[in-house]
Amino acid sequence: MTPVKRGRRQSENLSRRNSSRRSRDSRVSIGEVAEAVTLFEVISIGKRAIQSVVDDWIEAYQEDRDAALLDLINFYIQCSGCQGVVTAELFQNPVNRNIMQKLTEEFDEETGLQFKKFMAYPWILTITWPVNLDNEDYPLIRPGIYWKKFRSNFCEFTAVLVQQCQYSVIYDGYLLNTVISLLLGLSDSCVRAFRHTSTLSAVKLLSALIRVILNLDINIDNSDRLFEVEKKRADLKRINPRLEQLDKKRKKLQQRRHEIEDMMDALFKGTFLQRYRDVVSEIRALCIEEIGVWMKMYPHMYLNDSYLKHVGWMLHDKVQEVRLKSVTALQGLYEKKDLVSKMELFTLRFKDRIISMTLDKDHEVSVQAMRLLVHMLRNCEDLFTTEDCETLYQFVYASYRPLAAAAGEFLYIRHLDPMTGTIPGQKNENSEHKIRQLKKVLDFFLESKLHDHVTYLVDSLWDCSPGFLKDWQCMTSILLQDDAEKRVDLSAIQENLLVELMLASVRQAVEGHPPVGRGAAKKILSAREKKVQQEDRTRITEHFADTLPLMLEKFSTDHEKVINLLQILWYFDMDVYLEDPMEKHLEALLKQIKHIVISHTDQEVLEACSKTYSSLRSENHTRQNCQVSLSKKELIRHLLDTYSQMLKDVQQEGEEPMTAEDLHPMSCTLKRLAAFHNAHNLSQWDLYQKTSELLLFDMHRQHLPAELLLPALQCMYYAIVWQLLPVIENSHTQDEFNIFAARVKDFFQLCRKYLDHKNKSIREQVSAVLKEVFYIYLIK
Repeated sequence: MTPVKRGRRQSENLSRRNSSRRSRDSRVSIGEVAEAVTLFEVISIGKRAIQSVVDDWIEAYQEDRDAALLDLINFYIQCSGCQGVVTAELFQNPVNRNIMQKLTEEFDEETGLQFKKFMAYPWILTITWPVNLDNEDYPLIRPGIYWKKFRSNFCEFTAVLVQQCQYSVIYDGYLLNTVISLLLGLSDSCVRAFRHTSTLSAVKLLSALIRVILNLDINIDNSDRLFEVEKKRADLKRINPRLEQLDKKRKKLQQRRHEIEDMMDALFKGTFLQRYRDVVSEIRALCIEEIGVWMKMYPHMYLNDSYLKHVGWMLHDKVQEVRLKSVTALQGLYEKKDLVSKMELFTLRFKDRIISMTLDKDHEVSVQAMRLLVHMLRNCEDLFTTEDCETLYQFVYASYRPLAAAAGEFLYIRHLDPMTGTIPGQKNENSEHKIRQLKKVLDFFLESKLHDHVTYLVDSLWDCSPGFLKDWQCMTSILLQDDAEKRVDLSAIQENLLVELMLASVRQAVEGHPPVGRGAAKKILSAREKKVQQEDRTRITEHFADTLPLMLEKFSTDHEKVINLLQILWYFDMDVYLEDPMEKHLEALLKQIKHIVISHTDQEVLEACSKTYSSLRSENHTRQNCQVSLSKKELIRHLLDTYSQMLKDVQQEGEEPMTAEDLHPMSCTLKRLAAFHNAHNLSQWDLYQKTSELLLFDMHRQHLPAELLLPALQCMYYAIVWQLLPVIENSHTQDEFNIFAARVKDFFQLCRKYLDHKNKSIREQVSAVLKEVFYIYLIK
C-alpha cells in the first residue's frame, strides 16, 4: 500500500472518530480532516486536530510500526520544505536505512532545485525544493500568521506525541530510538532547512522527555515510600509477594528512568552541543531558549555551571535575537530565589556583561537586560556595588520608556527600599517611612544632576510604585507643615522640587501617557485603566480643592511654586469641583488668584492665572460659572480702573517728565491686562482705545520707557485679534467690520512709526506684530 493510500485510510478513520468526539467543533470541521491525507496536512489544520491525530497514529503504530514510522519520517521531511517521499522499500532495506545521510549528501544547496544523481536512487519518487532555500522558503521561517501557527502546532505535536506514549510504546526500544536517530542525522546536515527543523523538533522532544522523567521521579518516590512501609510491615516470613511486587515496580521505574536519561543525553550531545553555535542565528536562538526551559523545569540535572556557561557565552552573540533569548532564559532562572543559590559562580562571572548589555544597540535587549538585573537585585544579596548602581540609575532618564521604567524599578527596590522602616499596623511609622521615601527621591534627583525636569523621574517610577507617587496627602502635609512642628526640614530648592514632583504625578495620573520624548502619541487605555484614571482625578479634585488655596497663600511670593500649583487645577474634574459642597473652596481659590495677579508681574505667573480662569468652567454648573466670571470681571475692572487713573496722571504731568520708577506700577498693570487679554475677550472694556491713547501721547513726547510701551502694543494687538473672530465667523455687521478695518489700518500706521525706535526690543516687537497684522489685513 502506498503512503498516500495509507494516509487516506487513516484520515478516514480519524474523521469518523472526530465526528463522535467533537461533533460541534467549529474550528476543525470533519471535511477538513477528511481531506488531509498526511500528518503534515493534519498538523496544519490546527491544535484541535493534534490530539486526535496523535491517538490515531499511536493506534496505527501498534498495528504496523514500520508503516507508522514511515509516515512520521515523511512528516519531518515535508516539514523541512522537501516534497520528496521515502518509500517503504527504502525504509525496510537495511542497506538504505541511513536516509538522512543520503538526503543530505545529494542536496544541492546552491541551486536549491533538486537532488543530484536523481536516477541513482529509485526509492526517491519526486524531490522538489524551493528556489533560494536559504531565505524564506521552508515552513518554519515563512512569514505570516498561518506559518507561525504551523510552527506552534509542529512543536505541540512533539509534546503531545510523547505525552500520549509515555506509559506504553515510548519504552519499546524502537520508536524513540528511530526518531532520535532521524533527528540527529538531520541536525548534522549541511542543509539549513534540515538542521533548523530537526533541531527544533529535537529540543522540543527533550523538553517533553523532561516532563516524562519528572512524572517518573514522582512515581519512583511514591514506590520507594510504599516499599519502605511494606518492608516495615513484613513479618518474618521468607516470602512476601507484596514486597516482591513493589520491588519489581521500583526496578522497572528505575530502568525506565535510565532509558529516558540516555535519550535526553543523546539529544543534548547530538543536537544542542552541535547546534547552539550554528551559523544560522535562528537555530542558535531556539537552542538557547530551550535550554533555559530545561534548567527551569529540571534544575536537578541542568542547572549547573557546565550547562549555564553555554547561555553565558551566547550573551556575546553578534545577533540581537540570540542575545535576547539568552537574557530572557536567565530571567526565568533569576526570578526564582530557590534557583539562584545554584548560580553563584555564573553570577559573579557574567554580572559585568549583563550590566553592559543595558547599553545594547538593540532596545529590546537593553530592556530585558535591565529587567534581568531587577530579578538579580531581588534575589541576590550584596551583588551590586555602589558603582554598579550609579551606572544603572542613569537609565531612569533614558528616552526609551520601557528601559527607563525598568531602571525605575531597579532604583525603587535598591535606593528607596519600600519595606525599610515600615511597621504594620502603625500609621505614624508608615507615614514617617513615606516621608523618608519622598526625601530620598528629592535627594536622588538633586544629587544625580542628570536632568532638569523631575517629570521624567516620576514617569520612570510610575509603573513600579504608583501608590507611592499618588500619596498627595503626604506631599501636601510636608509643604503645609508649620515652622514650629517641622518633621521634614526641606530647603527652598527641595520645596520647589517637591511641588514639581507633585504636579508631575497629578499629570501622570490624569493624562495616563508619558512626557514629551517618551512616546509618539497617547496610548489607548483599557476600560479598567480609564476607571482608575477617573477615580484618581476625583481624588485629586477632592484633596486639592481644600489644600490648594492654603498652599497658594503660603507660597504666594514664590513664582515657581505658584506656577506649578496653579497647573494642578487644570487637571481637576470640574463637574466635581464646582458642585455645591465645594463652593467655599472655590471662593478661597478665586481670592488667592486675585491676590496673586495683583502682586505678581512675572509673565508665566500671569499666564497661569489667566489660564486658570479659563479652566474653571463647566456646562453643568451655571451658578458657579457665573461666580468665576464675576470674579474675573471684578479683577479686570480693578486693573482697568488702576490703569485709567495712571494714564490720567501721565497725561497731566508737569514740565518734568515722570521717571521709569514712577511709571513702573503702570507697566505692571499693563502686563497683567495683556496676559488676560491674550486668553480672554476683553472687547467690552475697549482696551484698544485706552492703550492707543498712551501710544499717541508717547509719539508727541517720546520719553516713555520700553517697559511701558511693550505691554501697550501687546494689548492693542490682542484687541484686534479678538475683533477678528466675529469677522471670520461671519457674525458681524457692516458697521463692526468698518470699525475693525479702520483699527487695523490705524494700528498698522502706528506701528510703522515705531520701526526706527531707539530701543531694540520695541523694534523687534513692532516688526513681529506688523507681520501678523498685515496677514490679518490681507485675509479680510
